[in-house]
Amino acid sequence: MSRTNIVVLGSSNTDMVIKASHLPVPGETVLGGQFFMAPGGKGANQAVAAARAGAQVSFIAKVGNDIFGQQAITHYRQEGIQVDTIFQDPTNPSGIALISVDAQGENCILVAPGSNAALLPQEVQAVQNVICEAAVLLIQLEIPIATIEEASTIATQHDTKIILNTAPAQPLPDSILNRIDILILNTSEAQYYTEVMVENWATARLAADAISQKCPGTIIITMGAKGSLIKEENNYFQVPAEKVNAVDSTAAGDTFCGVLASAIARNMPVLDAVRLASNAAAISVTRLGAQTSIPYWREYSTASN
Repeated sequence: MSRTNIVVLGSSNTDMVIKASHLPVPGETVLGGQFFMAPGGKGANQAVAAARAGAQVSFIAKVGNDIFGQQAITHYRQEGIQVDTIFQDPTNPSGIALISVDAQGENCILVAPGSNAALLPQEVQAVQNVICEAAVLLIQLEIPIATIEEASTIATQHDTKIILNTAPAQPLPDSILNRIDILILNTSEAQYYTEVMVENWATARLAADAISQKCPGTIIITMGAKGSLIKEENNYFQVPAEKVNAVDSTAAGDTFCGVLASAIARNMPVLDAVRLASNAAAISVTRLGAQTSIPYWREYSTASN
């Protein structure tokens, strides 16, 4: 039987967002902002993006035993996400993100991880059956590295494809990088791992070459308004981004990753999957918020054909 389901392993936060004319510098108070609160976290955003793309999604995460955690689980269930693998932490609060967004859509994010930092390897072991049965395991870096190591080991043993989004960038052992089927980085993350400043297609290729020395899988470097570069084995592909009027870029990368994972789970070629994910991400930046900005399949699938 074809495996088309996705497991997302990652963070769950509540986003507290203020949109203002500009981002404050240290010591500055900016008045006149618009406030709203919404579910977020890279893991949760990507799980929602994959679910709205039509995938069957299980979410391995940890929330606090508080109102934010309870609201998050209710929300994920409403999105059609399987929540049986979400743990509740009796000690640590749910993760919180404070997000500032300026008039051009640029953002600044401060995160208190709370229970996300307490998602342990043994908890992944307890629900490993969902990884064993999945087509794709999608991971980010807002949870402990030891937990990611455990999940990637299980996925490799059961031929589950692993997609890793290196956000936020932090040191990764070769033991994890060697297992990755698709590695997704933005320009700042690519520079973190390679010391190559990615400014154009040529420098993106240099960074992809450097990363592939440790990660034998497909490399995707997202370059914002420029688009994405793919390195698949010894082949390179450029996928220009659709031109849109950006309002808020908060969940663009997460939208890209979730939609890409759903396409890969359906055995779509990487190039086509990136085009689809790029179209979805372009729509997301025209809207405010994280999960509130993530489009549904019907909004971008026709434009991608």
